[in-house]
Amino acid sequence: MKHPEIPTGRIPVQGLRCASCVRRAEQALAAVPGVAEAGVNLATGEASLRFGDAPPTHRELKAALQAAGFDTPELESAPGVAPEARHHHHHHHDDEARVLARRFVLSVLLTLPVFAMEMGSHLVPGLQRAIDASLGRFAAQFIQFLLTTAVLFGPGREFFRIGLPALARGAPEMNSLVALGTGAAWGYSVVATFAPGLMPAGTAHVYYESAAVIVTLILLGRWLEARAKGRTGAAIERLIGLQPKTARVERDGRSMEVPVAEVIRGDLVRVRPGETVPVDGRVVEGRSRVDESMVTGEPVPVERGAGDRVIGGTINQQGSLGIEATDLGEDAVLARIVAMVQQAQGAKLPIQALVDRVTGWFVPVVIGVAVVAALAWSWLGPDPVLALVVAVTVLVIACPCAMGLATPTSIMVGTGRGADHGILFRGGDALQALGEVTVVALDKTGTLTEGRPMLTDLVPLGELDEATILSLAAAAERDSEHPVGVAIVTAARERDLVVPVAEDFESVTGLGIRARVEGRRIEAGSPRFMRQLGIAIDDCEQPLAALANRARTPVLLAIDGRLVALLAVADPVKAGSLEAVRVLHGLGLRVVMLSGDDRRTATAVAAELGISESMPELLPGDKVAAIERLQAGGARVAFVGDGINDAPALASAEVGIAIGTGTDIAIESAGVVLMSGDLRQVPAAFRLSRATMRNIRQNLFWAFAYNTALIPVAAGLLYPAFGLLLSPMLAAFAMAFSSVFVVGNALRLRRVT
Repeated sequence: MKHPEIPTGRIPVQGLRCASCVRRAEQALAAVPGVAEAGVNLATGEASLRFGDAPPTHRELKAALQAAGFDTPELESAPGVAPEARHHHHHHHDDEARVLARRFVLSVLLTLPVFAMEMGSHLVPGLQRAIDASLGRFAAQFIQFLLTTAVLFGPGREFFRIGLPALARGAPEMNSLVALGTGAAWGYSVVATFAPGLMPAGTAHVYYESAAVIVTLILLGRWLEARAKGRTGAAIERLIGLQPKTARVERDGRSMEVPVAEVIRGDLVRVRPGETVPVDGRVVEGRSRVDESMVTGEPVPVERGAGDRVIGGTINQQGSLGIEATDLGEDAVLARIVAMVQQAQGAKLPIQALVDRVTGWFVPVVIGVAVVAALAWSWLGPDPVLALVVAVTVLVIACPCAMGLATPTSIMVGTGRGADHGILFRGGDALQALGEVTVVALDKTGTLTEGRPMLTDLVPLGELDEATILSLAAAAERDSEHPVGVAIVTAARERDLVVPVAEDFESVTGLGIRARVEGRRIEAGSPRFMRQLGIAIDDCEQPLAALANRARTPVLLAIDGRLVALLAVADPVKAGSLEAVRVLHGLGLRVVMLSGDDRRTATAVAAELGISESMPELLPGDKVAAIERLQAGGARVAFVGDGINDAPALASAEVGIAIGTGTDIAIESAGVVLMSGDLRQVPAAFRLSRATMRNIRQNLFWAFAYNTALIPVAAGLLYPAFGLLLSPMLAAFAMAFSSVFVVGNALRLRRVT
């Protein structure tokens, strides 16, 4: 279902480096007339936009980003994104990783001689004297100057190209900190090399190796980060890869292969054994088993025949199928899944608001701390050079990359992992809210149960065997429209029984049916019907009571006035429902069943599933009131349902969870969609939500605690008492490691089951 009243779009944003960049890009886009809301995701490199009545053009969005120091590539459609461009960021991370790898290798080659010449004496005694004797001090420093300059303005030029203009605009960010730190170390060293007389005696030291090593280590961190971020988008890449490029269609009496984009609704598409189903459609010819695990997460292939729906991207395992194309393009299931995963991955969780508030002032404060620390140490310190070291260290270690990556990387990996298992989060708020739920309200029919009556029991009471009994009962019930009769006929067909033709069919409202089959008088119905016919059922009282306690509807079968069998029909509990309820209890959740059935039936089903609380005899509107009663007690409620009648309840709960095999209106009302009807995906969704939120909290703790703890150390707070001072090179390594740690920690979510 589309929401045309709230137009949205998504565009790539180039030049994002840290949390400060995210905030600045959001402010720039939000200021464009026609943009109602803008959210920028550092991990995906995309902006998600909501527009007003008059959406801006792509050119206006591009101009706003460029004015803020960012950019976006030219796209064919505006303000949204062309389909082929929507997935650019995953490839972008791969391209970025390759570029950064080349820059890192070049930087290493240029930095090693500088590091060896300046720091090698700590490892090789006498090396410094040998360099001074062979090259001379000035020549050695001049070589370091050339190599370091090549590092800073070659592989490291991006820091200055982006960081200095941002600083000039009064909006400093990560690149500004690196440019200031390395630029200060390089500038000080240049003066010490070429004009040492301008400096106080004994202070003309060079720090070329610090500047070069800082750039090299930060490039290393960015390279590792880009590689890891590329893996966070693997779920969408996998989903996109499921779509075949071509389809075999029949037109004008001949078979032809056409691009999938050219298939039109109503085309007859042929799919051979082992091939991927190219489009969504309805089977009109053939029968086969189809592997839908890549879409639904359900590992067992499903039987598909005439009239059944098939999903594009699934694999036809056995027989050939003729499929009538139905949902195409953006309406296809696979396209909708990709869109939902993208929407969730680009979303901002409520917890992100804290990060946004902090990063708004973080970088300017860091620059202020660096300036104050430098002034303090130049006045109080034993050596004026200490002021330079402290300032550079503070600037380098405080880059807020980890803060910006802490939340979005976890969301990307968590929602991607969910998509692998057929669990789709419509937005980040649902991902967070699900982890806070305390009560799970489960609809009975179609959610806990199959949603259709089925024959559950057949007990012969005479000499006839089960097959004969079922064949005769199905013959008598074939013309019945009652769900009980339909269930009996369906059971006979599923067993491939020969069903004779019945004559003189008569339906007795509320009681049963009678007919003649192969010359025999058949009567089937309730115990009350049998008593009215004068047929003794005393021997069945105990089995009938047992069936009633198990929420089964009894059907007694009589032939020529003699009772021959007891049958029972019920809406059976789905495979996996009992285990799902048990696991939900194990997760500490309170489980409540909502049902429109009478109290006895509802109580019996709840008892069978181990549910101690049930609310029976509910009309569709009553389910909303039931959820509100649960919420009134302070509970945060998740409602699980699948039908049109469930849509209001799905919308009223804190989190609505729709069974994906249900109706579109139910799916559109939910915050979480389960692509298969297996209720065991519900506890899996809870586990994933909790694991993701736990992962986000770990990342945020690391990012904030790391900066909070190390900035004072970098500023020299421990130096007076303990003589401990953080070197700029160590600071660069710590900063780079922080971002890699956050992304690596997020990738652990790929192991959640």
